[in-house]
Amino acid sequence: MISVDAARAHLFDLVSPLETETVTLAQAAGRVLARDAVATRDQPPFAASSMDGYAVKSAEVEQHAIFKIIGEAAAGNGFSGNVKPGQAVRIFTGAPMPEGADFVVIQENTDRRDDLLTITEAPGTKSNVRPAGVDFRTGDHLPAPRRLSPSDVALLAAMNIPDVPVSRRPVVALISNGDELVMPGDTPGPDQIIASNTFGLKALFEEVGAQVRMLPIARDTTRSLTTALELAFGADLVITIGGASVGDHDLVEEVTGALGMERAFYKVRMRPGKPLMAGRLGTAAMIGLPGNPVSAMVCGHIFVAPLLRHMLGLPNPLPEMRTAPLTNSLPENGPRAHYMRATRTVDGIAAAVNQDSSLLRVLASSNALIVRPPGDPARGTGDTVDYIPL
Repeated sequence: MISVDAARAHLFDLVSPLETETVTLAQAAGRVLARDAVATRDQPPFAASSMDGYAVKSAEVEQHAIFKIIGEAAAGNGFSGNVKPGQAVRIFTGAPMPEGADFVVIQENTDRRDDLLTITEAPGTKSNVRPAGVDFRTGDHLPAPRRLSPSDVALLAAMNIPDVPVSRRPVVALISNGDELVMPGDTPGPDQIIASNTFGLKALFEEVGAQVRMLPIARDTTRSLTTALELAFGADLVITIGGASVGDHDLVEEVTGALGMERAFYKVRMRPGKPLMAGRLGTAAMIGLPGNPVSAMVCGHIFVAPLLRHMLGLPNPLPEMRTAPLTNSLPENGPRAHYMRATRTVDGIAAAVNQDSSLLRVLASSNALIVRPPGDPARGTGDTVDYIPL
C-alpha cells in the first residue's frame, strides 16, 4: 500500500493539462479560462452620470443657485452641445456627461419650473460622475487560469470579447461493474441493488468541469468488462467502479492487464477506499475505484476531482483543507489515513457516529470530511482537526 500523497503524485504523472479550444461567450460559464482575456475597450468609454439629475459646472454648484435647462441626456442618447456658465442639462443614469459639465446635482436636491432649475438643498461634494475607464481600460487583463463565474462572463462581455479560449473538458468514461447492479428505475432481483455510484460520481465530475460518458454496467464476466472498456475508447480518463479488489469476481485487474494496462499502483493506505488502483490504458489514464458507495465517492473527492482540476490547468488542484475544533471526541486512529464523514457547524465539527462505508445517507447528511493521519492519537472535544469541505 502507498500513501494518499504518493497515490495522487502517481495519478498526476499519468495526465497533462489539456489543450485549448474556443467557445462563444454564451457557452463560457463554468469553463476554465485558458489564456488571459484582454479588454478591447474602456468601460465606461466616456464619463457618465451615476444618478438621475442635472449636469452642470462644479464651480457653480451651491444651494439656491439657478440654471437654465438647455437639453437632455439619456443612456444611448447624449447631449451634443456644450454646457456654458449658468446652464444645465437634464441627465439620466448612465448617460454621457455633456461637454463642459463635470457635476450632477441629483434631482431630489432641485426644483424645476419650466426651463429654470434651482438647487434647493446643499448638494454635497460628490460629483455623481463615473470617470471614463473607471471599471477597466483597454489592455486590462482578466487573468487565467480561472473557472469562469457568472460575474466573469459579464466582465468578458463588457470587455467586448465574444469568443473565449478555454481548456477542453476532460472526457471521463464511467463503468460500473457487478452482477448485483441494476439501473435506477429497473426492478432489482432478490440479490441485486441499485447502481448509485455512477450517478453520484457523474454529478461530482461534471461539477468539477468534466464531460462524463456513462457506459453500460459491466457484468462479472471477462467478455462484458472487456466490451465496456472498449466502449470507453477516446476518453481521457477511464474509471471503473467495483471489481478492483481481490475476490474471485473482481475482474478489473485481470481484464485491464490483458488489454495492456501499465499499472501505477494498487491499494492506498486510507479508509474508506483502500482497494484503489490506477495506471495507463492506451492513451487514457485509468482508475479503478472501490465498489462501496461511500468509498467510491470519497475517492472521487480525494483523487479524481483533483486530477480533473489538474487536467483543466487550474492552480492548487488539491482539496481545500481547513481546521475546526471537535465537538465530539474521537478514538485513536489506526495505520491508515481516515476520511470521516462529519458535520461542520458554527460551534465546530462532529464526526458521524457510524462510519460504515456502505452508508450513503450518512454521506448525504455530511458537509465535511475530517482528515486523520495514520496513527493520529485520540482527540477530545475542543481539539483542532483538519477537514475538507464537501
